Amino acid sequence: MLHAALADRAGLSVGTLSIAVSFVVLLLWIPLREQVGIGTIANAVWVGVSIDLGMLVLPAAPNLTAGILLAVTGVVINGVSAAVYIGAQLGPGARDGLMTGLSRRLGRPVGPVRIVLEILVLGTGWLLGGPVGAGTFLYAVGLGPVIQLALPYVIMPVRGLRGSERSERGTAQGRTDPDVPAGPA
Repeated sequence: MLHAALADRAGLSVGTLSIAVSFVVLLLWIPLREQVGIGTIANAVWVGVSIDLGMLVLPAAPNLTAGILLAVTGVVINGVSAAVYIGAQLGPGARDGLMTGLSRRLGRPVGPVRIVLEILVLGTGWLLGGPVGAGTFLYAVGLGPVIQLALPYVIMPVRGLRGSERSERGTAQGRTDPDVPAGPA
């Protein structure tokens, strides 16, 4: 919704604005000391390309039931896939790194942190005239909990220079970093 509002104002595609916003959000990583990886850059670009491609070829939901099913399925797939690439530890996407960095700094689970971030984005998008609906709200409150639930099952241990696991304690608890609380609060 934020990207749609910005795209409308800038006369650019929603995907292009998604890519631009991703790189702006990366600036917020600096005080959080998040690490950019190949997954970070790939996510920024691929999400934007996927948005534009999807908007070009996918039809609107034919009815309310299909719309609800697509919205719920989309939140679940997006949340699980976000957990998978965060768990691969190749660099989270811009918004996901903001979530994990704030989670680590604040000592809070990723789910509630992501809800707050998404609600802030929803409010900003709404103030800019973006389209708000039930699906937008579902995404804002549902994505973080899905990521939090899936993350413990997809963490890949990372070996350090000495061959030891970077964070056995954190990995066993489903965290990418020993300081990132990932479980239920």
